[in-house]
This record gives sequence, C-alpha cells and structure tokens, in this order.
Amino acid sequence: MTMTILALDLGTTTGWALRDNDGHITSGTEHFKPQRFEGGGMRFLRFKRWLSEIKQSCDGIDCLHFEEVRRHASTDAAHAYGGFLATLTAWCEHHGIPYQGVPVGTIKKHVTGKGNAGKGEVIAAIRARGHAPADDNEADALALLAWAIDTQEV
Repeated sequence: MTMTILALDLGTTTGWALRDNDGHITSGTEHFKPQRFEGGGMRFLRFKRWLSEIKQSCDGIDCLHFEEVRRHASTDAAHAYGGFLATLTAWCEHHGIPYQGVPVGTIKKHVTGKGNAGKGEVIAAIRARGHAPADDNEADALALLAWAIDTQEV
C-alpha cells in the first residue's frame, strides 16, 4: 500500500494535489476568498473544515507538504499566507500528520530544471508529466507532489 500524500500551494486560491493509498492522483483548487459579511477568521475556519473533508475522503493523510513562500507580492498576501500556514500546522499537529514546507525554488528546479522558472514553465512541465492543471496554483501543487514522490521515498 502506498502512502497518502497531500501537497498544498497555500493562498486565497489554494492549489492541492493528493496521491491516495492506491497511487491515484487527484488535484484541483479551492477558493478561500473572504466573503462579504463574514469575520476575518472565517476563511481559515473554512480552510480547516476543507482539510478535514479531504482527510475523511481518503481515509487519512500520511504526510503533508506545502509550498514554503519567503516573499509575497503584498502585505495582505503575506498576512493571508501566515493565517493559512498557522491553521495548517495547528491542524496537522492536532491530527498527528507530519508536515514539511518546501522552498519554491526547490520545487521549480525539480520539475523544470530551473529554480527560477516562471509560471508558464511549471505548467508546461506538469502537462508534460500527463496532468492538466486548471491554473498555476494547481500546477504548483502537482509539482510539489511530484517532488515529494520522487525525493522523499514515499
């Protein structure tokens, strides 16, 4: 039996890729944009509930990898990322799921050969591996999953 791995590109539009214990890979994006009349923490509660739904749908997660971002386009993006990261790590700790952040350059270098590859190059590399990502968020999650499968002996 294969380990179940969840790979996440955290953000308001979170890209995700999951390899289940049968080796089947699914992926997509989930949107956590703040809604008009909800408080600031509600997006993170919706994210936490979504994580639990994913975990339940595949009978548990053996390990989780997330894209570790060091630079953000704006202060708002940095704050959102911090909130998603705090929610994610607390959720993983609560459920006893090992987690690891992987630097963006490491992921890009693995799938494209270049640590500074652009969004289009990552998408093309993921398509060449037989996937059809809807956007760069899903492509990033699939790239991270490929890195985890190829380098982490899982």
